[in-house]
Amino acid sequence: MQLTAVNKMPTAFSRTNPFQAKVHKNVNLNGTGSSKETRHIELSLNSSGLSYVPGDALGIIPQNDPELVASLLEEMEWDEETPVTINKEGDTLPLKEALTTRFEITLLTKKILQQTVELTENEELRKLLLVENANQLKEYTYGRDLLDMLRDFGPWNASAEKIVSLLRKLTPRLYSIASSIAANPEEVHLTIGAVRYTAHGRERKGVCSVLVAERLQEGDTLPVFIQPNKHFHLPESGDKDIIMVGPGTGIAPFRSFIQERAVTKTTGRSWLFFGDQHAALDFLYQDELEQYQKDGILTRLETAFSRDTEQKVYVQHRMLENSKELFGWLKNGAYFYVCGDKQYMAKDVHNALISVIEKEGTMTREEAEAYLNEMREQGRYQRDVY
Repeated sequence: MQLTAVNKMPTAFSRTNPFQAKVHKNVNLNGTGSSKETRHIELSLNSSGLSYVPGDALGIIPQNDPELVASLLEEMEWDEETPVTINKEGDTLPLKEALTTRFEITLLTKKILQQTVELTENEELRKLLLVENANQLKEYTYGRDLLDMLRDFGPWNASAEKIVSLLRKLTPRLYSIASSIAANPEEVHLTIGAVRYTAHGRERKGVCSVLVAERLQEGDTLPVFIQPNKHFHLPESGDKDIIMVGPGTGIAPFRSFIQERAVTKTTGRSWLFFGDQHAALDFLYQDELEQYQKDGILTRLETAFSRDTEQKVYVQHRMLENSKELFGWLKNGAYFYVCGDKQYMAKDVHNALISVIEKEGTMTREEAEAYLNEMREQGRYQRDVY
């Protein structure tokens, strides 16, 4: 499968002129029986001229699920060959190709619903858009997509061209790079969790993560570009200690950090907190990490597997258990990094960190927060959360 993107031929590969990276490896890191599927992808950057540093992200230009596109065409009885406008310049593509490669069809916004209200006689949609129903509107758009809207509020008095004109452009998906270019010349590795869930009676799939999990074979190419991340990087000095908290796919940039430090033979210590559901099924990169620990590159490795114990144990609990040593490292000038889930994990880790500083530094909560703010200002508290 070749994922194509229109090239305007600037001199270097970029977001608007992505590099077609060949897939060397695409494997599932989780054991049989795990409720998760996490893909380890290795891509070739050979002859691209692209480079990156640990902490950077890789952008992928994805394509929509062909099954979802087929369902849209069927629902609306659209001809897949109908030419539709895809940009301000007036360029056109056949409808099926435009829906596959150009437009966001898995997200619904308030704006789209407001714009489509004039294209249907449906009273339910009018009611949903009333000011007093703002909460119901928010609830409706959450977890639903274009197909739901077209099914729920038809019949439609609109051409394919008209409906497509209301859609947002399909945006690149960004993933933390999971490799060091010093350790893997002309390669880039990714750690991507496949997003699948059921909502409103239908199976839902992450646009890019499921493309990678289900439709990307070794030997295929992916359109990619490097997205630098100025706010998430290793200390300039290799003698600084680093503490990394990266449960699940949050491990990605830390694999890159550890690989880099192994190659550059730094003297700073490193401490990783990793967590997931089951040790036997979900310990991503276990052999590698344990080898790094044996070799002394990873000074400490703390794990938390939430479903292996009666009481759920998460990375923040491991931090609190090791609060004395943790604060000792911070007092010694260690850099503290967090990568992963923004909604819960990053908040819990942040609060645990304040508790550690408060307890071990014998400070008030306010003083501990000020201490952490100072660390942030010094660039010693960095987060890559999503």
